[in-house]
Amino acid sequence: MNQFDVDLFIIGAGSGGVRAGRIAASHGASVMVAEEYRVGGTCVIRGCVPKKLFVYASRFAEEFEDAVGFGWTPGEATFDWSRLMAAKDAEIDRLNGIYIRNLERSGAKLVQSRAEIIDPHTVRLVAEDRLVTAKYILVATGGAPYIVPDLPGREFAISSNEAFHLERLPERIVVVGGGYIAVEFAGIFNGLGVETTLVHRGDALLRGFDADLRRTLREEIEKKGIRVLTGDVITSIEKTADGLLAHTRSGEALSAGEVMIATGRAPNTRGLGLESAGVQLDGAGAVIVDEFSQSNVPSIYAVGDVTNRVNLTPVAIREGHAFADTVFGGKRISVDHLGIPKAVFSQPEIGSVGLSEEEALAEFTAVDVYQTSFRPMKHTLSGRNEKTLMKLLVDADSDRVVGCHILGPDAGEIVQIVAITLKMRATKADFDSTMALHPTAAEELVTMREPSVRHRRNS
Repeated sequence: MNQFDVDLFIIGAGSGGVRAGRIAASHGASVMVAEEYRVGGTCVIRGCVPKKLFVYASRFAEEFEDAVGFGWTPGEATFDWSRLMAAKDAEIDRLNGIYIRNLERSGAKLVQSRAEIIDPHTVRLVAEDRLVTAKYILVATGGAPYIVPDLPGREFAISSNEAFHLERLPERIVVVGGGYIAVEFAGIFNGLGVETTLVHRGDALLRGFDADLRRTLREEIEKKGIRVLTGDVITSIEKTADGLLAHTRSGEALSAGEVMIATGRAPNTRGLGLESAGVQLDGAGAVIVDEFSQSNVPSIYAVGDVTNRVNLTPVAIREGHAFADTVFGGKRISVDHLGIPKAVFSQPEIGSVGLSEEEALAEFTAVDVYQTSFRPMKHTLSGRNEKTLMKLLVDADSDRVVGCHILGPDAGEIVQIVAITLKMRATKADFDSTMALHPTAAEELVTMREPSVRHRRNS
C-alpha cells in the first residue's frame, strides 16, 4: 500500500506547476495540483499574454498615422476600452480552459483551493479543510506585485494586476518604476492616448540591460510623449475631488486618474507554511533551491518566480519539466540559467541576449563592439523620427559573439533566433560569412564589418 495519498502535490497551477504536473504524470506519478485563483498563472492570466495584447492595441494609433505616408487616407478612428477588455477576457478564458484540459488529460487531478504546507509530506486544502499527504511537494506559486507598505495613500494605487481590470481608461496616469512592467505599461497607456508620466528612482531605466539600450529607450519614449522623471520617488498619494495627486520627493504634485506602482514583484510565499516545514527562504522570501530545484527539505522542491532565480515564464516551464524528469523520469537534469534571451515589449521593443557591454568588459580583456543606429525603412515614408539600434559584443581573443542587443521593431523575434547562435558559440566570422537577407533590419547583424569600439585592457 502506498504510504502517501499522491506521489506529487503541486501548489500553484501556473506555467511551471502545470508543466511539472503534466510531465510527472506522463512518467506514471499520481499528481494533485492546487490553485486558488485561475489555471495558467501570472503570465497567462494577468501578465505577459494580456499585456502583449494591450501592446498590440496601443500601437494602432501610430499605424494609422504612418499609413498616410504610404498613400492611405484613414478615416476617423476611435478607441473603445471596454471592447478591448472584453476581447482580452475572452482570450484569457480560452487559454485558461486549454491549461485545465491539458492538465487533466495528463492524468493530474486539479483542485480549486488554496493549499498550505503542514509538514514535509502534508498539505491542507483550505477550501475543503482536508489534509493530503504526498511523497513530494512542489511549490510553484510565482510572484506578486510589491508595493511599499509604508507609502502614505498606497490604498489608492493600482498594480499591474488591477491594470488589466480597469473599468475605464484614465485621462492621466503616473507609472512608478523602471523595469519591464513599468516601461511596458507606460508605452501601453501612452499609445492609447493617456497622458503618461513615468517616475523611477534610478538614473536610467531597465537596470541590468546594456547601457546603450537604456539610454536610447528613454530618448525614444520621450519622443512619443511619455514624461520620464528619473532620480525621484513617489512619497505619498493623495485622493482629491478630481482624482489623485502623486507627490514626489523633488516636490512635484502629479495629477492623475490612476497611479500604478510597478516597482517589482516579490516571491509569493507568505502564508504557505514553508517556515513551519523547515524550508529555508532568502531575505526576499524566495525558496532557496539547488540546481535541481530542491530545497533544504528533501521532499520539497520549488520552481519559477517563487525561487527568484530568473523570473521569466519559459524559465519556469523549463525548471518544471527538469524537476519532473529528475524526480520521476530517472534523469538528472538541471537548467542552464545563462544566455537566456530577454524581450521588453516597450515602444520601441527591446530584445537582448548574452552579456551587456559592461559585463563583457568585466569578463574579457579584449572586447570589440559592433554597433549601428538607423532609421527603419518603413519610416523613410512614414516620416516618423524613430531609431533602431543594433549591437554585437565580441570577445576579441576568441572571436566569439557574447552579446546581442536590439532596440526596434520585432527586436524580440530577431533575438530569439540570435540566441541559438550564441548558444552554439558562434563567432563573428560565422556572422560575417552568413549571407544578408535584404531588405531587412536584421541584415545589419551580418553586415557590420568594422568595430565601433575596440576595448583592450592589461590582464
